[in-house]
Amino acid sequence: MAKEKIILGVDPGTTIMGFGLIKIVDNKMEFLQMNELLLQKYKDPYTKLKLIFERTMELIDTYHPDEMALEAPFFGVNVQSMLKLGRAQGVAMAAGLSREISITEYAPKKIKMAITGNGNASKEQVAAMLKSLLNLKTLPKNLDATDGLAAAVCHHFNSGKIVGTKSYGSWESFVSQNANRVKK
Repeated sequence: MAKEKIILGVDPGTTIMGFGLIKIVDNKMEFLQMNELLLQKYKDPYTKLKLIFERTMELIDTYHPDEMALEAPFFGVNVQSMLKLGRAQGVAMAAGLSREISITEYAPKKIKMAITGNGNASKEQVAAMLKSLLNLKTLPKNLDATDGLAAAVCHHFNSGKIVGTKSYGSWESFVSQNANRVKK
């Protein structure tokens, strides 16, 4: 009997959230879907977070992923941008945790390295490699969708390896691994 699993990859953002899904059958990748949630028309930041949560839940309830890979926000100079990205990542993470899906975060450079062999690759290079790896006919206009798909593929490539990433299977494991981030 073939061993299979589904991986949901998410590139959280408050302007565009990219996502992609792959199915792994006997260690071979099969493309399921990639798309993006466009959020720029919404001004209220809480509405954006609600929509990210709802879309992530919809993907989970439709595809029943076994694992979820998130692109971790990169550390930039703008604290407000980091806060917004962290919130977007948090609500996507909460959706997965609410369905007890194992979640792993990957740094953008780690994802680029896994896909292209170059941690400084451009979005276009990552997209082109995904097109080749998954036999995609076309690529989306915005490359946020390929960023989400890249997180899923990176996760597959790193399955079974000990990597410098954070992985959470429940709220308890998140809290135990992030005690300094929890208010008491």
